[in-house]
Amino acid sequence: MILQDLNRVRQITVIAARHGFGEVLERAGLWRILGRQEKVEVSPEAQRASTARRFRMLLNDLGPTFVKLGQVLSTRADLLPAEFVEELALLQDNVEPIPLEQVLSQIRESLGKEASELFKQIDETPLAAASIAQVHRAVTLEGEEVVVKVQRPGIAASIDSDLGVLRSLARLLEAVVEETGIYTPTGIVDEFDRAIHEELDFINEATNVRAFLENHRERTYLKIPRVYASLSSRTVLTLEFIRGVKIAPETLAEEDRKAIAQNILEASFRQLFDDGLFHGDPHPGNLLLLEGNRLALLDFGVVGRLTRPMQETLVMLCLAVALKDSDSVARILYRVGVPDARANLVGFRNDIESILGSHLPTTLGQVDARTLLRDLLDLAVKYRIRIPKEYALLSRASISTEGMLRSLYPEMNIIEVALPYAKELLAGRYDPTQLQGGLMRTLLRLQSMAQDLPTQLSQILLDMESGKFTVTVRADQFEKLNENLRSAAVIAFMGLCACGFIVGAFISFAPKPWMYGNIPVLGAVGIALAAGLFGAAITWYLFGGRGLGKVRLSRFLKKQPRK
Repeated sequence: MILQDLNRVRQITVIAARHGFGEVLERAGLWRILGRQEKVEVSPEAQRASTARRFRMLLNDLGPTFVKLGQVLSTRADLLPAEFVEELALLQDNVEPIPLEQVLSQIRESLGKEASELFKQIDETPLAAASIAQVHRAVTLEGEEVVVKVQRPGIAASIDSDLGVLRSLARLLEAVVEETGIYTPTGIVDEFDRAIHEELDFINEATNVRAFLENHRERTYLKIPRVYASLSSRTVLTLEFIRGVKIAPETLAEEDRKAIAQNILEASFRQLFDDGLFHGDPHPGNLLLLEGNRLALLDFGVVGRLTRPMQETLVMLCLAVALKDSDSVARILYRVGVPDARANLVGFRNDIESILGSHLPTTLGQVDARTLLRDLLDLAVKYRIRIPKEYALLSRASISTEGMLRSLYPEMNIIEVALPYAKELLAGRYDPTQLQGGLMRTLLRLQSMAQDLPTQLSQILLDMESGKFTVTVRADQFEKLNENLRSAAVIAFMGLCACGFIVGAFISFAPKPWMYGNIPVLGAVGIALAAGLFGAAITWYLFGGRGLGKVRLSRFLKKQPRK
């Protein structure tokens, strides 16, 4: 690390200790590396708060990059426990807007022309200001109303600098964190790195907008803004301005609320099962209500993509959940996930059966999708099954959509509404006339397997007959035993060498040849080598995974607030 990074690490550790995370930092050895001597008192507010709330307060105090980290993590229920995800969803960008002069300078630098040559007017007061960008209303030279999203100057360099610090901290934590499957510090930083650089590239967002516009072109109930390509770049994005109002259920008639809820549900189902491209953050702030109960969708920085096999898996999972088929739900989640170890499917299924029995009534007003999805994801974490990020993002989007539907039309019968979609999807999946249908692919796979199976069996039998058939068995316990034996052998070898040097040193003391003053040179060299080897052996023992136990992060994350 350079000196600037070390100063930033020191600042982070002091703030973290103030929020009650000193134990993890001490076990990571950061106090020793930074030479910290003073004691940092935990704030009274942190003493009363839960670990999840203290983590949110910590990120909020560390600045815009860490706030954005928390917002990204709030979409990843597969990386953090549910209470952390819920707390991080409360993080807001509380930043001061940059002056209009800086906005105009950024436009000139990004688009190669003065703003006055590209726009007839740009409002001085921004519509919104966030940690990465701020949005201004403007008018083009042709007189069209647009919104201009301008990236904050220097924000990319600032984020890259903080990412370097985060990555170094993550590696230090990795050395003292026991869990390496679900809660992986370096994995979280890598995920944030990918997500934040996608969000920093406005060309990526423009591509998302165009894809949504194309997918929803024939759906009159949903409007997507147009992209002005000539007024957009990596750091500037210009979109069509859409006039609309926020959805306020209390001001709407029952008939209108029902129609809007059906439009939201229709748009959600089409995105998931027809397009394979869905909005990752469909909260009420990203929806506008237009005339005729039409909707406008905004902010396409976070989107999810589903492949055709993922769509088919999602259909089967939804049907299994609706039918309360715990065995099918368990097998589907196990198949789509990435187990860190062999899971207990019987226990997994029994736990899922308990969850489905308590969360699936008939009407939407009785369904608590937030709790249902949270419990299913927590169960996957419990059994060390890592759910792909697309499904985790989908769960976040589903929770937001369910909240809006509940506020608009809680009497909606979910089985009655979902049944036509399920029939349509299953008909397409098993229609033999559709080349993209699941049945055709299944038949092709069966035919291929039937052709390959005799050859593969013959190869196995020939290998067994010739003695070339080998079976490799891997187990975590064997790996740990191998590491322990290797460590013991190295420490014993160092100890024997140290003993030999000590004996040689005493022998060399006797005749006292090659004296330097009153000190025999050979004896001094022997003692120095012995001391070095002895110190290396002690260091290996203490810090090579034997002397200090690792921090069990799952236990730490579940800490209760202090009384």
